[in-house]
Amino acid sequence: MRRHPRRGEAGREVTDQLPSPRGADVGRRIGVGLMYGLWKPRVLGAWRVPTTGPVILAVNHSHVIDGPMVMGVAPRPTHFLIKKEAFIGPLDPFLTGIGQLKVDRDTTDRSAITRALGVLENGGVLGIFPEGTRGEGDFASLRAGLAYFAVRSGAPIVPVAVLGSSDRRGRLIKGLPPLRSRVDVVFGEPFEAGDGSGRRTRTALDEATGRIQKQLAAHLENARRLTGR
Repeated sequence: MRRHPRRGEAGREVTDQLPSPRGADVGRRIGVGLMYGLWKPRVLGAWRVPTTGPVILAVNHSHVIDGPMVMGVAPRPTHFLIKKEAFIGPLDPFLTGIGQLKVDRDTTDRSAITRALGVLENGGVLGIFPEGTRGEGDFASLRAGLAYFAVRSGAPIVPVAVLGSSDRRGRLIKGLPPLRSRVDVVFGEPFEAGDGSGRRTRTALDEATGRIQKQLAAHLENARRLTGR
C-alpha cells in the first residue's frame, strides 16, 4: 500500500497507510457484479464525474446498499468513509482490503482524516455520506466533515442521489430491496465548496456547509424529477 507521510509531535516523520487504489478497483469490480446481478441499476450522469484528479462523491443515505451501489456504478474506484461498527469479523479485513476507510464517528478520528485527505492528495475518489448516518436520505442535516474535506483539499464535490433502495422490502430478504428491482443513481454537476478565499476558519466551514446543503438538496430534487421517484 502507499504511505502518506506526516509529522509526529516530536518532529519525526511518521507514516499512515493509505487505502489501496488497487483494492478500491477490486471493490468496484465486486460491486459491479453484485449490484447488476441482484438489482437493476439505472445510472444517470456518470459522465459528470471528472475522469482524473481528486473528487468527493457526496451520497444520500437511506439504505445499507447505497454505498455498495455507488461503488459498483461509479465510473472510478471509490474509497468510502464507513463507520467503524461495520468493520466486524470477516468484514474488517474485507473492507480494508477493498480500500475502504474506517472512521469513529464519536470522536475526532485523526487517523481517518489523515487517510481520507491522503486519498484526495493522491488524486483519488473519496465517498462520503454527509448526513453521517442512514436516515431519510434527503440531505436535510449535514455534518461538517464534508465541508472540511472539500475546503481543505480543494477537491470538487459531485452530488449523488440513490433513489429506490428503500422504497420496498424484498420478500426473500426483508432487509434488502426486492431482487431485480430498479435502483436509480443520479450523478450531479461537480461544484466547489469554498468561496475562493482559501479560508478554513469555523465560519468559513459553516458557510461552506450551507452552500453544500443547498447544492445537494437541489440535486436531489432534480434527480427525483428526472426519475419520477
